[in-house]
Amino acid sequence: MLKVVIDTNVFISATLTPRGNPAKILKAWQEGKIDLVISPQILREIKKVIFRPKIKKLSSWTDKKRDELIEDLAKIAILTPGSLKLKVVAEDPHDDKFVIAAAEGKAGYIVTGDEHLRRLSSYKGIKIVSPAEFVKILKQRNKL
Repeated sequence: MLKVVIDTNVFISATLTPRGNPAKILKAWQEGKIDLVISPQILREIKKVIFRPKIKKLSSWTDKKRDELIEDLAKIAILTPGSLKLKVVAEDPHDDKFVIAAAEGKAGYIVTGDEHLRRLSSYKGIKIVSPAEFVKILKQRNKL
């Protein structure tokens, strides 16, 4: 099974564009086609951002659907401690949490729309890809 860390911006995009690549990736996880790796820091960030008034206004998701996603992430995703000390993303140290979760959870991919992370392209065998690139990977592996 593919293990993947999904950046907060991909989760948010999934709530805003129900037919876009981020939504396809979220659906693949919900259908058990990929394993999602997450840390407490990532979960907190998703919860904070997904409930921002601006995001809620632009999204068709209800508060109940947002709560269910947070609950599912907490229950179903592979939770890492997020305690590894790494300084990888010099331009945006807040993005290190995604690399840390991937390293701790032995994920093969980080899926992100963030340029700072994508510029790395990989970290110790962990591929850092855009949602569009990851959808292609899923299609190649018959996961979509």
